Amino acid sequence: MKNNLLSLAFFGIASIGLTGCVINVGDDESDWDHNGSWETTQESNRENLARISLGMSRDQVTTLMGTADFNEAYIQQDKEVHVLFYRTQRMKGDGKTTKNECTPVVISNNAVVGWGEKAYSKI
Repeated sequence: MKNNLLSLAFFGIASIGLTGCVINVGDDESDWDHNGSWETTQESNRENLARISLGMSRDQVTTLMGTADFNEAYIQQDKEVHVLFYRTQRMKGDGKTTKNECTPVVISNNAVVGWGEKAYSKI
C-alpha cells in the first residue's frame, strides 16, 4: 500500500513538472499558409507576372495569377482603375503578407496598363 501511494505521488509530481515542457521543431516559416510555402507562392507569382502583357483584361490576369493578396479600385478621370497586388518578395519573416511584399498590377478600363512600383506610382 505504501509503495502504491509513493508511486502515485511520484507520478503526480512528475506530471505537474512536465506540463510546462514544449518542443518546437521547425523554423515557423516553412508552411506559413498551411497550403504551400511562401517561397513557392512567390516563385509562381514571379513566373506568372512575366507572362502578363499590356492590354490583358482583369479576368485574364486573375485566371493567370489567381486571387490577389490585396486589391484597390477607384474611378480616375471617368476610368475604372483596379490595382491587384501579388506577393513576390519576402520582407519580414512574420508569416504575414503585406503590400510591400507584393507587386502591383494596374488595370484601367479592364486593360492592363502596367505592373510594378513605377506603374503604381503613376496612378
